[in-house]
Amino acid sequence: MPRHSRRPSRRPGCPQPELRTSSAAWLEGVLSMFEAEGLNVPALLRDAGFDPDSLHRQNARIPVDEISVLWQVAVAHAGRPTLGLDRDLAATHSKLGTVGHAMACSPTLGAALTRLTRYMAVISDATAFSLQSDARGCWMVMEHTGGSLPIPRQRVEYALLTVLMQCQWLTRRELQPLAMEFVYPPPANDRLHREAFGCEIRFNAPANRVLLSSADMTMPLPTHHPALGEMQEHLLDDQLNLLGQTTTASLVCAEIARRLQHGEPRRQDVASGLGLADRTLQRRLQEESVSFQALLDRTRRELAKQYLAEQRHTLADVADRLGFVDVSNFFRACKRWFGLPPAQYRASLALDGAGTLRGALLN
Repeated sequence: MPRHSRRPSRRPGCPQPELRTSSAAWLEGVLSMFEAEGLNVPALLRDAGFDPDSLHRQNARIPVDEISVLWQVAVAHAGRPTLGLDRDLAATHSKLGTVGHAMACSPTLGAALTRLTRYMAVISDATAFSLQSDARGCWMVMEHTGGSLPIPRQRVEYALLTVLMQCQWLTRRELQPLAMEFVYPPPANDRLHREAFGCEIRFNAPANRVLLSSADMTMPLPTHHPALGEMQEHLLDDQLNLLGQTTTASLVCAEIARRLQHGEPRRQDVASGLGLADRTLQRRLQEESVSFQALLDRTRRELAKQYLAEQRHTLADVADRLGFVDVSNFFRACKRWFGLPPAQYRASLALDGAGTLRGALLN
């Protein structure tokens, strides 16, 4: 068995997570960035448990937890918690593939970013990218889900920096974000963060996001090409189909996740958010042999794993983020999902994560 197929060990009562993956092509770009940062990539892959040949197989995908371990080992090798915070490296080594080509064919920067929201799963279905309107412009919001290990902050920081650098390449302009926010606590010195993103940074924020002005979002792209853009979309739609990302169920889960922090969403509201009549949504879900309630429960369960893996969230905060009106309902749901109350499940995740990283570093 290839070494990179190793999974973090699980404790009794803690089921395996639903598999989320990133494209090997994107990961190759990350590895080339690591090399440019002075890391010994073959040694890094060995210590992280990867089979290097597996990265070159056609359409290869890498599980999210294995990428988390890779980032953790890379940060440990580098001895720098700011690994990847370099504008030039983010601009040079990112590999967006067909998604990047489709973005370049868009009429405006806003249209390009809308395409990224639609096709992000091709790059990584463990990454949720969305746009949120603001009186000053538009927030680019990024969140990673799907694994049982905490997502290293360096992966999130590098991903957002990569998107910002892609925006600059698309517009051929030096963009000045209006604001930058991270959910993580502030580092001892945020100078490299400010230099990388070109603005002041707010930490301990509700989301990982960058605010661009309305003028930036409406900026025309010099590479606009409608016919070529349509061709690229057909190719990307085929890739989404192969990944199972175009089913009604997958779209409903994404819409539920977007609405949960505002309370438990009703089926009618989710249907409206997807541009469907409630009856149409119900019929399509019946055709896929799944119920709205089952998708709500599945989405909550997956997000619960992510939030409980991050110590910065209190249990009450996790319950609120999952749309539970009563913490006791959240506790009962956790025992049903994981066989453990939330505090014990969180402790088991922490032990698994520490053991996985320790095993990788001692490998």
